[in-house]
Amino acid sequence: MIRQSFDDSLGSLVQDILRMGSIVENMLDNSVESLKLQDLKLAQEVLKMENEIDSLEQEIEHKCLRLIATQQPFAKDLRRITAGFKIITDLERMADYCEDIAKVTLRIGAEDLIKPLIDIPRMSLLTQRMLKDALDSFAYENIELAYQMCKDDDEVDHIYAQVIRELLTYMMENPKTISQATSLMFVGRYIERIADHATNIGERVIFLVTGIKKELND
Repeated sequence: MIRQSFDDSLGSLVQDILRMGSIVENMLDNSVESLKLQDLKLAQEVLKMENEIDSLEQEIEHKCLRLIATQQPFAKDLRRITAGFKIITDLERMADYCEDIAKVTLRIGAEDLIKPLIDIPRMSLLTQRMLKDALDSFAYENIELAYQMCKDDDEVDHIYAQVIRELLTYMMENPKTISQATSLMFVGRYIERIADHATNIGERVIFLVTGIKKELND
């Protein structure tokens, strides 16, 4: 009975983490969509979602600490809880970056975009897939899926480099674009960092399953 209760608590913890991750996925999608469409209302919705993330992080953190204090888990059970503890930190940082993207939307407002946004949404879609894979790898303890994310992260980095090169060209050709181009560079950087945090989750999963720390963000 005690073991069943503990397993139920672990299952509930995993579901809470997946719910938090799903909200972050939506935040990333909505923040980039708000920028692409210059939808200020959608950007404001992203800012509101950040409050939900902060509340969930605290709730899950308390569950992790309570399980450690009351159940005194060891071996893989302890790794599962500590992995969850670290994953929610990654998710909270991702949410912060999504909030930053939404703030860029609000800052740019209705001014004409210097170019149609193509590569930034591409980065976002790829990063959303990375996050989904990261969460699935955690839910199913699938290390092959975790390793696959490393390749996707390389592609995100490649697109980010393209974004920077293109925006620098705009800035050199027309100094009036510098302010907005700089803001868009930051957006690219925020998405790139979200992808790095997704890779961190993959590392947590590999440690959870194997007990070995593996650096995927070389």
